[in-house]
Amino acid sequence: MESESSYDEVPHDIENPNTSLLTSMRSMLYNLSPLSSSCCICRVPKRLRRVSEMAYTPQVVSIGPLHHGKEGLKPMEEHKNRYLHDFLVRTNLSMEHYINKIRAREAELRGCYAETIQFNSDEFVRIVLVDAAFIIEVLLRYHFHELQDENDRIFKKPRMFEDVWPDMRMLENQLPFFILKDLFDPERIQIPYKEEKLSIINLSYTFFRALMNIEDLEDTLETISSSTIDHFVDFVRKLYPPPPPKEAQARVHSKPPIGASMRQLSIPEVPQARGHTETPTPPSMTELYKAGVKFKVGSGKNMFDIRFKDGTLQIPKITFSDQSEVNLTNLLVFEQSQCKETENYINDYIGILNILVNTPEDVTLLVKNAILVNKLGDSKKGCTMIKNMGDGVNIVDYSKFHFAPLCEKLNEHCTKSRHKWQAILRQNYFNTPCKTISVIAAACIIIFTLIQTVCSVISVIHDDHSRR
Repeated sequence: MESESSYDEVPHDIENPNTSLLTSMRSMLYNLSPLSSSCCICRVPKRLRRVSEMAYTPQVVSIGPLHHGKEGLKPMEEHKNRYLHDFLVRTNLSMEHYINKIRAREAELRGCYAETIQFNSDEFVRIVLVDAAFIIEVLLRYHFHELQDENDRIFKKPRMFEDVWPDMRMLENQLPFFILKDLFDPERIQIPYKEEKLSIINLSYTFFRALMNIEDLEDTLETISSSTIDHFVDFVRKLYPPPPPKEAQARVHSKPPIGASMRQLSIPEVPQARGHTETPTPPSMTELYKAGVKFKVGSGKNMFDIRFKDGTLQIPKITFSDQSEVNLTNLLVFEQSQCKETENYINDYIGILNILVNTPEDVTLLVKNAILVNKLGDSKKGCTMIKNMGDGVNIVDYSKFHFAPLCEKLNEHCTKSRHKWQAILRQNYFNTPCKTISVIAAACIIIFTLIQTVCSVISVIHDDHSRR
């Protein structure tokens, strides 16, 4: 007869129910990919995509692995393969030569992306080779028009270039710059004529300078080393000179207390506080105009060099086009994900634009004063674009906001009532020669009438004394 305790014993041949789970989870942790310090290409956060999905998602061509294989981008794959064929002919090197080059740096390439790339080695190398050859050919054909065949679908008919080049500026649609540099050998590339400085960085500069309304910035280009460029988005950001230092005499407060309202900070509402409805108080263009501020186009090429001096706000010329939002928003996301908070120049620039522009009337003032070239068609579209970009601005520490001193000066100017009275007189009574003459004439009549009245009173008093 078995003892009662035998029923409570667990036989040794029955497996622990947690064994398979433990094995699976240990394997998962063991196979985690190491985090790479070279990571520079990431997905755009959903909080920004909700505002403008098309500003971050390629519409025609995929570059790199993140959007490869998407249905709407497949038609371009055949054109990319044609460009690869032409690239191999132009360099007179074998496909195996380039495959070996890419495979030697495969681990480094994968480490540049913020997420694990699921493509196997062969497919990943194929994607990089096709896309890198495509980019180099686009740059070459843009620079040397003689390389454009009459049947070229990108540059000729049907012309697709206007749809392709915006996709090349999107953060999620990038290849690391170093692989373009590795595959670009000016000694092997057959071109119509040789140039002294034919390089991938100079071709990229020619390409983006012309298409993005960037002024000649050769001086800035000379300070950029190709080894420091992450990708095209980073390269474009580096083309903009850093803003001048904050004015030493400006009052910059320390970090505001946690929970301080946007009204206290005098900056636009940050995206983390979407439910906050308090309206920021910094003066807009219209409010500045009513306070007597004059507007002038800044003389320098540095777009961050916005100044306020002697009642005049100087802003470097701005151009708004259909592609401005794509350009600035992708620079903004890259900057926020990769740069130090004190180097968020694009973030702060969009922030100050968002402060100055609240209504279409503010955009109209920018256009009227030749500060803004608005290719969008009307002021309402310009205002909408600025507010859309402003949703991505992230200003946590007011003391690090580059334009904090400027905001303080503008606020200080607007609080003085004499500026408003002077503005009312100038804008309502002295804004045209006819009105000026009328006001002067009226003033003269009043003065003469006053003098005549005083003289009459004196005369009456004098006569009265004489009779006595």
